Amino acid sequence: MTAVAPVLTPIALSPIVLCADDYALDARVDAAVAALSQQGRLSATSCMVTAPRWPEAAALLRELRPRLSAGLHFNLTEGHGVRPGTGVGQVIAQAYLGRWPAAAARQAWRLQLDAFEQATGTAPDFIDGHQHVHQLPGIRAALQEELAARYHGHERPWVRCTAPAGQLWRQPKASTIAVLGGWTLGRRLRRAGVPRNPDFGGVYGFDAATPEAYGAHMAAWLAELQRGSLLMCHPATTPLEGDAIGTQRAVEYAYLRSDAFAQALDQARCRIAQGPLSPLFTAD
Repeated sequence: MTAVAPVLTPIALSPIVLCADDYALDARVDAAVAALSQQGRLSATSCMVTAPRWPEAAALLRELRPRLSAGLHFNLTEGHGVRPGTGVGQVIAQAYLGRWPAAAARQAWRLQLDAFEQATGTAPDFIDGHQHVHQLPGIRAALQEELAARYHGHERPWVRCTAPAGQLWRQPKASTIAVLGGWTLGRRLRRAGVPRNPDFGGVYGFDAATPEAYGAHMAAWLAELQRGSLLMCHPATTPLEGDAIGTQRAVEYAYLRSDAFAQALDQARCRIAQGPLSPLFTAD
């Protein structure tokens, strides 16, 4: 009797969202985003519309969308387009001391959303913040007000929540970011019915000197992720001079385009989601 080969059921891979932050900051960041998107290694990129090269960078996005989602990377700290010399520590202190006037916060959101829409012809697919300033007191309230006034139904962008995935809250930097507004913003978004990612990863001290060291961080993140989890990254094709994480950007890029990353995804039974991402997120 002829033996019958067993029928193997394909293993379902859990879709995760990998977002490259700081698009438009530098041409080398934009080149990395384009290359990784074309390789199928990115889901999204968040755009710094206050950067001088934003109009040029926005034109390059057209050939990457809709496979690559594009969002607003709300900026209050980088220096271009905002008050010079305003560091993230100062912005956090002002927010928690109630020194961000509601009208000023709302105007900042309005100007940056206008800049995104004017350059791309569409609403952003999602919203997050450079150094996570979108989740701070006063700033987050202005965000929700502008979202409610500006977008309705399917046009409404989803919003990044920095609540850590699984046991990642045990990492001091991840828990600090969550305490500084991640958990609170998540609760506010849920009550308002605004779509958001279920949890978050990608936080570390920008201390991985090699792609292999960054890969060790990636393995730890992937082990904690669920369907629709969001990972952030900050790639650039070569180091950026004068940038606080300029060297680390090139390390991340080298790893994300490597076979080692593909193997890590397979081992974690994850895949990089592409195309419309909203179905992965919840508004309840």
